[in-house]
Amino acid sequence: MPLSLTDVIRIAQLAQLEISDEQATRTLGQLNDIFTLVEQMSAVDTSGIEPLNHPVAAYMQDVSLRLRQDEVTEANGRDEYQKPAPATADGLYLVPQVIE
Repeated sequence: MPLSLTDVIRIAQLAQLEISDEQATRTLGQLNDIFTLVEQMSAVDTSGIEPLNHPVAAYMQDVSLRLRQDEVTEANGRDEYQKPAPATADGLYLVPQVIE
């Protein structure tokens, strides 16, 4: 669904941008080109294609990411962090109710 010139001017107003008629016309063309590209990409059938865990995996099958093991490396300091808090209960910070 292409935008109109009034749409671009309205968007500029909402974003509090001052835009000339020439800039609005140029922006209209650029935005409509982007929307056309998005529609073309959405039309591509991607069923049966596995997502990549890394872009290089499209070219090299044996790509392994250098990620560290998911291990706890620091001690639990919750009690120490909550000492200065005005009110806590069961490991949670208690705050005044602001919404009724």
